Amino acid sequence: MKRYLIIAVSLLLLSAGTMNAQKVAVKTNALYWASATPNAAFEFAMADRWTFEVSGGYNPWTFNKEKNTKMKHFLVSPEFRYWFCESFQGHFIGVNANYTQFNMAGIPVPKVFVDLGPGDSSATDLKNTRIQGWAVGAGLTYGYAFPIARRWNMEFTLGYGWWYTEYDQFESRECGIFQQSVCKHVLGPTALGVSFIYMIK
Repeated sequence: MKRYLIIAVSLLLLSAGTMNAQKVAVKTNALYWASATPNAAFEFAMADRWTFEVSGGYNPWTFNKEKNTKMKHFLVSPEFRYWFCESFQGHFIGVNANYTQFNMAGIPVPKVFVDLGPGDSSATDLKNTRIQGWAVGAGLTYGYAFPIARRWNMEFTLGYGWWYTEYDQFESRECGIFQQSVCKHVLGPTALGVSFIYMIK
C-alpha cells in the first residue's frame, strides 16, 4: 500500500514542474455530493490541449448509528487529459488513477464491478456486510465540458478501468463478527461526475 502512495506522490511532483499557470480551474462534483461526500478538484493547463487534474473527497459520516449504516472513506484521483479542441472546452479523453481507504456498511450498491479472478461475489454485498480496507485503480476517461456563464463551466465525466482492493469483511452491525479477508482484481467505474467549474485564470 505504501508503495502505491509513493508512486502517486512522485507522479504529482514530477508533473508539477510542467504546469501552466495561464489556466487554473477549481471544481466540485455534484454526483459525489449526492452521496454526502464533500469534494473538490483542481485542474491546471499544461499545454494547449493538455491538462492535469487532481481531485479528492472525504466522507466521515455514519448515516444510521443503530444500523451502523456508513460510507466512510477518502479518495484521491489524479488525471491527465487531452482535449480535442481547446483546454477546458468540448470533448476530452484522459487517463486516471485512484487511491481510497474505506469503512462501509449497510449501503445497497449496484453490481457494477466484474471480478477478474476466483472469489465469492457476495463479498461485495454492502447491504448486509461491513468492509474495511483500501483500493487502487486506473482507467480511461471520456468527458465533455461547456461554458454556462462567465468563468463558469459544467462538465460530464465517465471513466472505466481496473481496481485492486484488499479489505476485511464483517457483519454489518457495530462490532460485527469477522467473516473473511478479501483480495481481488475487478473491472468497474473509475470516474463518474457532473461537475461545476470555476475558472480562476
